[in-house]
Amino acid sequence: MVYPFMTLNDGTEIVHSEMKEDGSVKVYIEKPIMLGFQSVECWLPKYEWKNNNGFTENELAYYDEFVHSTAHLILRFAKGDGLENAPDL
Repeated sequence: MVYPFMTLNDGTEIVHSEMKEDGSVKVYIEKPIMLGFQSVECWLPKYEWKNNNGFTENELAYYDEFVHSTAHLILRFAKGDGLENAPDL
């Protein structure tokens, strides 16, 4: 299951999974482009980037900084199955 986290001004969607038994959470980033989508996933808490489909090094650096700055929220929301069910809000 994936849960919405944020939509950026350029249409980029950021969603996350529930927290897995090992404490990991998949963050999936998808950006619409003229002929489809660019996408990449980041696994927290290791910040392990996988399956880059079309993002440049500069774009990945931007998303890496973004995920680092919001990871505490994503991890908390993932424990409660999304923003609406997050603990301690």
